[in-house]
Amino acid sequence: MTPSTDKPPGGPVKQGVQGSPARPVAAPGGCADAERQIPVQRSSVRGQILDALRTALVTGELKPGEVYSAPVLGERFGVSATPVREAMQQLALEGAVEVVPNRGFRVVERGARELAELAEVRALIEVPVMVRLARTVPAERWAGLRPLAEETVRVAATGCPAAYAESDRAFHRALLALSGNEQLVRIAEDLHRRAQWPPVRRCRAALAADAAEHTALLDALAAGDVEGVRSLVRRHFAGTG
Repeated sequence: MTPSTDKPPGGPVKQGVQGSPARPVAAPGGCADAERQIPVQRSSVRGQILDALRTALVTGELKPGEVYSAPVLGERFGVSATPVREAMQQLALEGAVEVVPNRGFRVVERGARELAELAEVRALIEVPVMVRLARTVPAERWAGLRPLAEETVRVAATGCPAAYAESDRAFHRALLALSGNEQLVRIAEDLHRRAQWPPVRRCRAALAADAAEHTALLDALAAGDVEGVRSLVRRHFAGTG
């Protein structure tokens, strides 16, 4: 059922459950050069396990079609099954896993058709918003997003899929935030996460090409190039960016 490894997915979470002192945990990121040690507080155990599980999904360490039980994962994380189960239930709401009664949680398997449908839905929601922003947002406002676009380029160069997924979502979230519609931002980010699971294996060059589209999109938005924005966003989503 659950693949047996010595290392918990997403990095070790070493936190006692009943009042034991906080100990360090490797921050989510899934790549050696992105790991760091931060203290774990009891109140944040569930959140850190959720982040670690999300990272393991993006990197493919939690494999599509496999069933994972909360007690077994809890042992590997060094915590009780409760925070793991709560984190998995959140992932079920996000469409990353599905509940298997009396067994645990199965990582969803998505085919090309479902990924294409997600890309279509994202485009239907976001293309009109981006076009409106291109027409209404002053050019200087887009300059403030340039560092986020450049960060995706830097992270893409590392080849780390988990780190790139985070920076990619941060860039898109900041773009849509300019619409002033918080519900739109939440819905779009949920769709974005779904489109990233299970991970599409892309080489470093493919990640770099995806990140380059971010800077190209900013250029088109700043120039008010409506047709360019429309074309770039659709192409970007088709590539699962």
